Amino acid sequence: MSRPVNANGVQMAFVPSGEQFEISSGAQRAVIVEVGGGVREYDVAGRAVLDSYPSSAICDGAHGTPLIPWPNRLDRGRYSFGGRDLQLTLSEPARGNAIHGLLRWRPWRALERERDRVVMGARLLPEPGYPFALELTIAYELGDAGLTVTTIARNHGDDDCPYGAGQHPYLSPGRGQIDDCTLELAAATRILTDPERAVPVGREPVAGTPFDFRDARALGAQALDCGFTDLTAGAGEPVARLAGDDGAVVELSLDEHYPFVQLYSGDTLAPERRRLGLAVEPMTCASNAFRSGDGLVALRAGEAHECRWSVRLR
Repeated sequence: MSRPVNANGVQMAFVPSGEQFEISSGAQRAVIVEVGGGVREYDVAGRAVLDSYPSSAICDGAHGTPLIPWPNRLDRGRYSFGGRDLQLTLSEPARGNAIHGLLRWRPWRALERERDRVVMGARLLPEPGYPFALELTIAYELGDAGLTVTTIARNHGDDDCPYGAGQHPYLSPGRGQIDDCTLELAAATRILTDPERAVPVGREPVAGTPFDFRDARALGAQALDCGFTDLTAGAGEPVARLAGDDGAVVELSLDEHYPFVQLYSGDTLAPERRRLGLAVEPMTCASNAFRSGDGLVALRAGEAHECRWSVRLR
């Protein structure tokens, strides 16, 4: 397979995340990638809004990646749907889970491309653990609202299918680590997880706990890898704000189809990559939803599901 060429017809060096699709609007710039269909970079006038990964490396920690057809973890990769017992490959073998869906390492293609917008598409065909078919598009667009991301999934098969979606952006502190940042999160409930396997075991109100960020406060060295729900921000309003020590604030907003978020502070990444961004992951369903049904969509044959999130720098 030949390597891509740039606008001048010069052959480009091999890039592990595949073809790079750069879009821009004024001082805003974003790069969307072929592998996984995610956002690798987003900055405004050179100030990072989303923490990136190098073009010379594969994506680590699911940076910017769509999580389809389920976000987060699925306990032992087992679930039942439509009268069938199904088993997915354990993509998190150390904990015995299937994690973050089936499209992280598959190529996506650009269906539409303009200066400030690109629409990526992928087809998920049936396999033993997920014998269903989805047609997927994700539109990335820069404008006054910052970077807006719209995901549409259509059930292309003949049977209903289980479906959930998420994405894995890391909000950037701009420089240094997130320890010096202030975090505000409009969520009233934390999802409790098993400490060994990181699958949900219950819920608790955040009030009076170290996980209450409803009023902005310093993040410090607190490690985070947990889900939240009962979001108190209205649709399209910021659910999370991360303020850096440079005075800039990164805001992430969700539509009504994202009732869950996952926070991850990156403490288990490679040492040189830890805590450079705070993952605030929009999710249409909870972790382990294929088993619990918590937020799970039963997508009927021919029907589509659409959800939208956005991020901007203030």
